[in-house]
Amino acid sequence: MFVVKRDGRSEKVQFDKITTRINKLSYGLDTNYVDSAAVAQKVISGVYQGVTTVELDNLAAETAAYMTVQHPDYAILAARIAVSNLQKETHDKFSDVVKDLYEFINPKTNKHSPMVSESLLRLVEQHKDRIDQAIDYSNDFNYNYFGFKTLERSYLLRINKRVVERPQHLLMRVSLGIHGDDVDAAIETYRLMSSKFFTHASPTLFNSGTPRPQLSSCFLVAMQDDSIEGIYDTLKVCAQISKNAGGIGLH
Repeated sequence: MFVVKRDGRSEKVQFDKITTRINKLSYGLDTNYVDSAAVAQKVISGVYQGVTTVELDNLAAETAAYMTVQHPDYAILAARIAVSNLQKETHDKFSDVVKDLYEFINPKTNKHSPMVSESLLRLVEQHKDRIDQAIDYSNDFNYNYFGFKTLERSYLLRINKRVVERPQHLLMRVSLGIHGDDVDAAIETYRLMSSKFFTHASPTLFNSGTPRPQLSSCFLVAMQDDSIEGIYDTLKVCAQISKNAGGIGLH
């Protein structure tokens, strides 16, 4: 039986590699309650001809997550597996991620459709080494499984449906989008968010550093008129706000 590696090569399944990988990510967990061998055994039972290492990691993370009812440390293990999987699939350097996001070509239109702003790209190019070195990727492992999957599902940017950002890339993009040329302030904001002192609201996480930098969370909208025209003109305004993740209060 063969497994497909991340570089496209096929090799024989080595079950001890699966066990070793899960054991390695179980550091610091309560071994009286967390049985990494049991997780590995369930993953091994799901192996089939041509399975990819990405699929094996996803299965391992989901298996550990299902076992959270036995002990909360399983949620930590699940998150570590999922984060490690994402890190193996993404660039190590923030500057490379920004470049890919800016150069994105929409496959449906074949037109340049940048997912980050040109000002962010130029800023990162100008301070590339400093920004790259400021990022601490070990902090990606501080999320639990639910928190990480929420980021992966809704917040991390994708290219052709594939996630290309890590959580730390997201935080640095947001920080630079807020502070612009003030790189010192951006790095300080990144470090505070990365250390979980605070976070920004969803519209800021979605849009900061992108071509649509709408960072506001809440909008108060007045009904324009008690008529068909007024009602639907107001709905149009609400739709435009909702499009970029704004919350609406209508009066």
